[in-house]
Amino acid sequence: MAGVLFVVATPIGNLGDITLRAVETLRTVDRVVAEDTRRTRGLLSHLGIAGKPLERLDAHAGPPDVERIVAHLREGERVALVTDAGTPVVSDPGTALVKAAIEAGAGVVAIPGACAAVAALSVSGLVTGGFRFVGFLPRSGPERRDALALVAATPEPVVLYESAPRIAETLADLAGAMPARAAVVARELTKLHEELVRGALADLAAAAGEREWLGEITVVLGPADLSAGPTLSDEELERRIDDGLQRGRRAKDLAEELSLETGLPRREVYGRIVARR
Repeated sequence: MAGVLFVVATPIGNLGDITLRAVETLRTVDRVVAEDTRRTRGLLSHLGIAGKPLERLDAHAGPPDVERIVAHLREGERVALVTDAGTPVVSDPGTALVKAAIEAGAGVVAIPGACAAVAALSVSGLVTGGFRFVGFLPRSGPERRDALALVAATPEPVVLYESAPRIAETLADLAGAMPARAAVVARELTKLHEELVRGALADLAAAAGEREWLGEITVVLGPADLSAGPTLSDEELERRIDDGLQRGRRAKDLAEELSLETGLPRREVYGRIVARR
């Protein structure tokens, strides 16, 4: 019979946050598949787990690497998948392995625990219901512009990740699209230097360039105020329409996105798109 893949959450900083079930799972599986075997070996050592076979499966892994792990599952092994910190697959490697394990008929079991997105949401004071998780924004180009437009057009709270070297630029881009939107920048959650910085995006962006940022960062944006009216000038709206059309965006999708972002009726935006084709 096929084995079992355990998707195991590990601490995002404070090692005391690992669950008893995660420890027992890591202790009893046949092998551990890790994003970085050096970091995972340190965690296993801290937990008193020695001699456990470790294999690497990072973001650059290809089909042969995934198939190698699936072969162990086909042989009936119990395999734990871990990332450097937090829950695998949530903006971390592992999706391809989970899919392949399912297709191979292996069991897939979640061992829940720490997750930076959920931790930041819980202390943000900005969320009462649903939210959108976008992970890391693209670094540049039209993909980044589309991602920022999606965030601006999302009425629900939004959670995203960012690295310390890029947080000032990202806050500036977010503030340019929605300056008054409330946000929390959560840095080094669960660690010694944990910090929560709260305010409107315009204020956070203005202060971001005046300080040094270190560590892991999660940003939570509060719900959008869609009653404020259009957020783009006519010239900017036309530029966004032209840019979208040049990149082959469907008129219907573009109209929906820009309608949410500006507060203009979707039919009106669609009419402008058709007129500029």
